[in-house]
Amino acid sequence: MVKRTIWVALAVLCLLGGLKTSTTLAQAVYGSILGTVTDPQGSAVSGAKVTVTSVTKSTVVETTTNESGNYSVTHLIPDTYKVRIEAPGFKATDIPSVQVSADTGATVDVTMQVGAVTQSIEVTGEIPQLQTDRADVDVQFSQKYVEDLPVLNRNFTSFELLSPGTQKLPGFNHAATENPQGGGQINVNGQHFSGTNFELDGTDNQDPILGIIVVNPNLDAIAEAKIALQDYDAESGKSTSGIIRVQTKSGSNEFHGSGFYYYRNSDQQARDPFTNKPGVPLAAATWKQFGGSVGGPIIKNKLFFFGDYQGTKQTAGITNLYTIPTPTVAQSCNPATNGQFHSWLLQFERVSECIRTSCWRHSERPDLRPQHRKLSDRFRPYGLRQQYDSHQ
Repeated sequence: MVKRTIWVALAVLCLLGGLKTSTTLAQAVYGSILGTVTDPQGSAVSGAKVTVTSVTKSTVVETTTNESGNYSVTHLIPDTYKVRIEAPGFKATDIPSVQVSADTGATVDVTMQVGAVTQSIEVTGEIPQLQTDRADVDVQFSQKYVEDLPVLNRNFTSFELLSPGTQKLPGFNHAATENPQGGGQINVNGQHFSGTNFELDGTDNQDPILGIIVVNPNLDAIAEAKIALQDYDAESGKSTSGIIRVQTKSGSNEFHGSGFYYYRNSDQQARDPFTNKPGVPLAAATWKQFGGSVGGPIIKNKLFFFGDYQGTKQTAGITNLYTIPTPTVAQSCNPATNGQFHSWLLQFERVSECIRTSCWRHSERPDLRPQHRKLSDRFRPYGLRQQYDSHQ
C-alpha cells in the first residue's frame, strides 16, 4: 500500500511539472498554426471546425474560428501536421502537410468553397514562408541540414558560424577541464561570446560563469536549431548578443534510429616539415567518435520515447624539437662541475658592466689576467675589443 502511494505521488508531481512547463516555456519549445478562414467573397467564416493532426504521432488537436474567422492552435511539438477545416454549407478543406517549428507560427489561411460538407478540397500549394507574427532575425537549420552539412568533430556550435555577423574568437580556448564538450567561443554582431544564450528544449543550456554551451548536443538527436541574431522577444532578455535554441527529436508511432562511427589516426595526418623528419613515423594518435539514436512508441498515439548516445575516445601524440648538448659542451659549460668557467663568467659580467656604464678610466679598469682577457675578447664585439686595447 505504501509503495503504491509513493508511485501515485510521483506521477502527480510529474504531471504538475509537465503542466507548469507547458505554461512557462510557451513558444520557446512549442510552435503554432494560425490563420483566417473566409468564404469566396472574402467574408469571415465563424464557427468553422479546425482539426490539426500530427503526421508521425497521430495526435489530434481541435479548435474553432472566432467571429472574425481567425483561429490559432498553440503548444504544438515541432513536427509535420495535417490541417482539416469544416464548416456547414462549405466543402471541407484539407492541407496535407504543414511544417511547424519551435518558437514560430505557421500561417494557414483558407478560402472555403461552397458545397456539401461531405465534399473536400485538398490544398497542395506551399505555405507562405514570410514571417509576420514575429520581428526577430534568425537562421534556422532543419534536421536535414544538421545531418547533411559537414562539421568537423560533429561539433554543433560550429553551425553558429554559418550565420551572418558571427566570428570565432581567435587565439583563445577554455581548458579541456572547463570545456569538456568543446563548445566554441563565437562573437555575434561584435558582442562578446558570453552574451549568447543557449537553450536546449526550452531549458537554459549556458554556463553561468564561462558563458559557453553546457550540453553540446549529439547531431543525430537534433530535430531543428534556430539562431536568433537580433530583435528577439523580451522573454529572452538574458541575452545580449544572440540566442541559440535547439529542439531534440521525439518518438513516433514507428521505430526509427541511426548509428555512426568515425575514426582518424596519425597515418591520415599531414607531416610538419620543420619538426617531422622524412621517413620517421608521426607520434601515435587516434580519434574515435561513435554513437547513435533510437525512438519509437510506448503506447501508440499516446506515449513515445527517444534516446541518443555519443562517445569520443582520443589519444594524442606530440612532436617536439630539442637541442641536446654534446659531451664537450656538457663538461665545459656546466658551472656545477667547472669552477674555472664559472670564474670566467663572473669576470665577463664585470667587463660587460663597465662597457654599459662607460667606466673605462685606468683607475677603474678591472684587473684581468691574460687568460681572462682572452675569454672576454671572445664574448665582446670586435669594436669594443679595439676600444679596450687602445686604453692599455
